[in-house]
Amino acid sequence: MKISIITVTFNSDKTFRSTVSSVLSQTYHNIEYIVVDGLSQDRTIDIVKENESSFKGRMRWISEKDEGLYDAMNKGFRMATGDVIGIINSDDLFAESTAIEKVMKTFEEYPDIDAIYADLFYVAQSDTSKIVRHWISGQRRPFKHGWHPAHPTFYVKRGVYQKYGLFDLDFKFAADFELMLRLIEKCHIKLAYLPEPLVKMRLGGTTSKNLTNIIKGNVECLKAFEKNGIKVSRLYPLLRLLPKLKQYFL
Repeated sequence: MKISIITVTFNSDKTFRSTVSSVLSQTYHNIEYIVVDGLSQDRTIDIVKENESSFKGRMRWISEKDEGLYDAMNKGFRMATGDVIGIINSDDLFAESTAIEKVMKTFEEYPDIDAIYADLFYVAQSDTSKIVRHWISGQRRPFKHGWHPAHPTFYVKRGVYQKYGLFDLDFKFAADFELMLRLIEKCHIKLAYLPEPLVKMRLGGTTSKNLTNIIKGNVECLKAFEKNGIKVSRLYPLLRLLPKLKQYFL
């Protein structure tokens, strides 16, 4: 089976090199690596070109104007030819060299599943060996109770996206949440949980940079429930916050 891994970049040269290196270090070799760049003005594209030959024809990339992160991700998903699609953000890296091998082995052992999710380490911006928070996704529970997978660990068969759609661009801060909610709770795709951290994610993403973005993200989560016809308490943002607070003490 082939997996397509997608990275969206925009002026990402400070961290992107380590992301590329973590993809190249994977022990699973049937990887199609897709980079979708939003016309970076720094050395991001230089890093792409410097590493392109190392992928031996398995890298594809574009650099053009987009309408934001989720629009760029949708472009990457449409470019993908793998049986499975996953993402690695331009400031993140795989937790170990066998991460993708473990994902694909699970798909091969359980051919009826549609998607896999796992755990995640949040790490310091300046030191990716320093673990700040451990996101243990755990077994599936209702989204309305505050649970959802860590999106960077969400690997989905391409046919699922072809059937049920990609990121909804009406959502600027929580399109990843809406996508997982739609696929898991509304479309009832078959899930498998891999109980170990596969990704190191640097703290400071788009939805967690400041209080305003956190509030907007939670408002969009409520909108996602409404759009998908799923009833949820208006106290949902608190239910979503509690599991995240616990992660700092694991």
